Amino acid sequence: MRSGPSSLRVFAIAVATLTVGIIAGAQGDDPAGPADLVVLNGRVFAADGRGTAAEAVAIRGNTIRRVGTTGEIESLRGPSTITVDARGGTVLPGFNDAHLHFVSGGLALDKANLLDATTLPEIEARISAFAAAHPDRPWVLGRGWFYEPFEGGLPTREILDRLVPDRPAHMVAYDGHTLWVNSKALAAAGITRHTRDPKNGTIVRDPKTGEPTGVLKEAAKALVNDVVPQPTREDRLAALRAAVREAHRFGVTSVQNAHGDAEEFELYDELRRRGELKVRVYSALETGGEADGRTADRFDALWKKYPDDPLFKTGAVKLFIDGVVEAHTAAMLAPYANAPTRGTPLMTARALDRVVALFDRRGWQVMIHAIGDRGIRMALDAFERAASRNPAPARGRRHRVEHIETTDPADIPRFGRLGVIASMEPFHANPNPSQMDVWSRNVGPARASRGWVWGSIAASGGRLAFGSDWPVVTLDPRMGVNMAVNRTTPDGRPPGGWNPGQKLPLARVLEAYTSGAAWASFDEDRKGTLAPGRLADLVILSHDLFALPPAKLLDAVVTTTIFDGRVVYSRPASPGPQGARRPDERGGWPGREPTAPE
Repeated sequence: MRSGPSSLRVFAIAVATLTVGIIAGAQGDDPAGPADLVVLNGRVFAADGRGTAAEAVAIRGNTIRRVGTTGEIESLRGPSTITVDARGGTVLPGFNDAHLHFVSGGLALDKANLLDATTLPEIEARISAFAAAHPDRPWVLGRGWFYEPFEGGLPTREILDRLVPDRPAHMVAYDGHTLWVNSKALAAAGITRHTRDPKNGTIVRDPKTGEPTGVLKEAAKALVNDVVPQPTREDRLAALRAAVREAHRFGVTSVQNAHGDAEEFELYDELRRRGELKVRVYSALETGGEADGRTADRFDALWKKYPDDPLFKTGAVKLFIDGVVEAHTAAMLAPYANAPTRGTPLMTARALDRVVALFDRRGWQVMIHAIGDRGIRMALDAFERAASRNPAPARGRRHRVEHIETTDPADIPRFGRLGVIASMEPFHANPNPSQMDVWSRNVGPARASRGWVWGSIAASGGRLAFGSDWPVVTLDPRMGVNMAVNRTTPDGRPPGGWNPGQKLPLARVLEAYTSGAAWASFDEDRKGTLAPGRLADLVILSHDLFALPPAKLLDAVVTTTIFDGRVVYSRPASPGPQGARRPDERGGWPGREPTAPE
């Protein structure tokens, strides 16, 4: 560990910087005039896989004009050039979140936030306070509770009845796969002891009385969701605007939306037309085992309507093959360690093969949610069979498995061999007891030792793309960076890291959030690296990440976000060195910070 660069490192940076300067100088100065914006005095990490390092970046319009030394870039300044001083901090391509639910994340900002409530009293206090602060809302909505604080791993309606006695209450688990409601919500949905479980869903019942306990798993959530007042179009537009502001606060300039439909696409398009869509969005369309040629025709029409565009596009189809480990619904090769089930796949292998082959044949990228080792194997099998049956699409195959929580060793090298992208969310592996204990008990020690094996996948030639799954966890990419590098909680537990053999070098992690994510959305020719001609999306951090000891990575905070060549976020000044402060255990912040006017 070190607090500053060694002389060898200084020399290496100087050589790399000189190389960048020579390359940039060979291109000649742009006759159009000086740069519109320059970033100076930084530790520029180009994320190009070659270790290119520099000090400064010049921007003209919405593209990068030059990368080089501070002296070289200063020569491109004119009287109207905006100057941003990085003050020695890291300058990166804008973070690209490879898997999230963007509108849902924006909507969650207006619900009871339980993500950083790690004990039952904290959960109860959050819900009670939110209900009291919003007495006029017909339903009390919240999300983010963890399984561990509850006896037996699941809450009950009696707890929620006490906290919210006057109206229906609806609390989504942090993973989005389990719903907790009170008695008034069950009554509103007409759920009684006689209500049958829907296909691929479970109404959890009291083993003695058969009465619903207030917990609904997977597809059973829809029984209540169908009667919850739905947000209006204006509500959803407001949520999307709020999501954009939240992205800027964390240096996120591109997102890959893991589900969508024609109605949601219209929201993105409306903000694009208004000039308000200040993140780049690649959105999937969600479907299931029932998809057929008519489904594909409808999706093809939407792809034609929203083709390849720097701001908003589609081209991906999202499928689910299983649920989550915490609820025993992830599909496993062997029974769970503490339940007589392996989890039931949401599709048969035959149905999955058929749907994957259908969309592969038409050139779509297929994203498959697969968490358990059986689900992961089914996804890889389906991709392999589609490749053997169909000619390669014109743009090539870049199919993806999403999440990948516990993997059989035989399937790890298949990612590289098949060219399948491992789309993972590092902060899901946060070894905080409130998050990890239930997961580890359910799968047992052998499978837990194969949890989130991004190191092994990368070592065997697999491509990585990292995201958050927001609002499942915080949108802040730094939380995932810390987890992928250190395999610890934000405050450093356990010492040495959980499953430490899966740690990745910092550069490889940053690439998974930038150039690797750009590859996963077919965007590597226009973003994800800092080079002349690339889109001018950048994030500046308060510290040089490569000079910090790994355990101190979270000391670095986002100070500036640049999108499309313009500053869209500047961190307000606050006490302490460069305004740095640590987030709480779950990655949330005690209060909101205003963004800069746009």
